[in-house]
Amino acid sequence: MINFDELTAVCEQAGAELMPDAALAPLTTFKLGGHCKALITLPDAQACQTVYSYLRENQIPYALIGRGSNLLVPDEGYDGVVLKLSGKLSSEITVDEGVVTCGAGVSLKNLCLFALERSLTGLEFAYGIPGSVGGAVYMNAGAYDGEISQVLQFVTILDENGKLRTVPAEALELRYRHSILMERDWTVLNAGFWLEFGNTDVIRDKMQDLLGRRKSKQPLEFPSAGSTFKRPEGSYASKLIDECGLKGYAVGGAQVSEKHAGFVINRGGATFADVMAVCRHVQETVKAQTGYELELEPEILGAKK
Repeated sequence: MINFDELTAVCEQAGAELMPDAALAPLTTFKLGGHCKALITLPDAQACQTVYSYLRENQIPYALIGRGSNLLVPDEGYDGVVLKLSGKLSSEITVDEGVVTCGAGVSLKNLCLFALERSLTGLEFAYGIPGSVGGAVYMNAGAYDGEISQVLQFVTILDENGKLRTVPAEALELRYRHSILMERDWTVLNAGFWLEFGNTDVIRDKMQDLLGRRKSKQPLEFPSAGSTFKRPEGSYASKLIDECGLKGYAVGGAQVSEKHAGFVINRGGATFADVMAVCRHVQETVKAQTGYELELEPEILGAKK
């Protein structure tokens, strides 16, 4: 049970904003799901320390979300507090001798544009990934032969004891769609990237080329969480789904994209239950016909890890 009077007072003290009974669908790229008990936006590290400490001490369930691009929210919502980074943690980007440091709430798009404006290369692959820096670090996001692990130098985290720590990238156990953050109660607040100087026109051309490829091959006109299944060892999820004749398979408003079999989309009015029904059918069919087991890539808010 949340004592909203106490929580409101804590947020006011910390300079954080609290919104009770907040709708989560608008905060995700899938545009579906229910409400949370409260949404709190955190403007700086000190606010994070204060609010996290209160939530932990009072055993209130909480979850930090970024731009909601790799997230599924159940129809019944989330029986706890959802946290989002704001202020400097979602806007500030600086550079010093090739090391670009930014808040974890900064969008990958803005980070890539910041690098382009300063002729810094290394992040072109991330242009068009609709997520935040923190989310990208959390899952070691990647595309077109690039991954966050290739350029990440360090992160500043709030650890399980409420302490701020700087952790080098090599300690994060970064591999395909994985980091140690998935197993630890750590929150990324800032990240630093080592980028090299390059030719601005070449950097811009590569970014536009990759963005063009995304638009031509992916169903970006529909809400989704991007690639719905992780790449199985030895094959590709989209190839297996296509070979099983599942393009266009639909339940309610959820559908396997006819443009790209690796995407389950919200073609209008989809519920979480619709999406999960489509995903289960895809997993069962691919397993039966090919032997491959497909694993969901998006996280489910509130699901036990």
